[in-house]
Amino acid sequence: MDIVLKYFPNLTPKQIQQFEALHELYASWNAKINVISRKDMDSFYERHVLHSLGITKVMDFQEGTSVLDVGTGGGFPGIPLAILFPTSNFLLIDSIGKKIKVVKDVAEHLGLTNVSTDYQRAEHVKQSFDFVVSRAVTRMPAFIEWVEKRFSNDCRNDFPNGILYLKGGDLTQELSGIDYHHNSFDLADYFEEDFFETKKVVYVQMV
Repeated sequence: MDIVLKYFPNLTPKQIQQFEALHELYASWNAKINVISRKDMDSFYERHVLHSLGITKVMDFQEGTSVLDVGTGGGFPGIPLAILFPTSNFLLIDSIGKKIKVVKDVAEHLGLTNVSTDYQRAEHVKQSFDFVVSRAVTRMPAFIEWVEKRFSNDCRNDFPNGILYLKGGDLTQELSGIDYHHNSFDLADYFEEDFFETKKVVYVQMV
């Protein structure tokens, strides 16, 4: 938890309590099903919570912002973002039902009234959103095809509505064929830990 406070020192007492509760909740679920890699639990706050919060270094969601988290798995990046932005609304989806069960339980335990969950694929979502977030569920061109019709035309944030995608490595080739305007932000510019050396937030403008 110290690593979260290192980069986010202005959390409210409620947010601190919610972030502190995450480890025990995920450790409990991990004992039942493999939500998070067992070896990653030792670096839970760095590799899952702080990594998810890397999106906030690029985008400060304004009140009323709607966010879709595609392929949320155990709830990342959606759960940490929902804690940090209580006035934004998050829909977390995954095609694996047991993972959505975990996410729903975690959100309920934390009292996150701004989180809803659904067991479905991105292509079948009917609503429109300001932003779609995800952690490297597939290559970007395929991801864009899944979600490109899911964006509202009404923009309320510093960037026009679009995708905020957490991914690592050299993305030059993967992004070269994308027709939409996009930028990459190196998380190493914001977090000093070695884990973030090759990690990025990719923003793709979709409206």
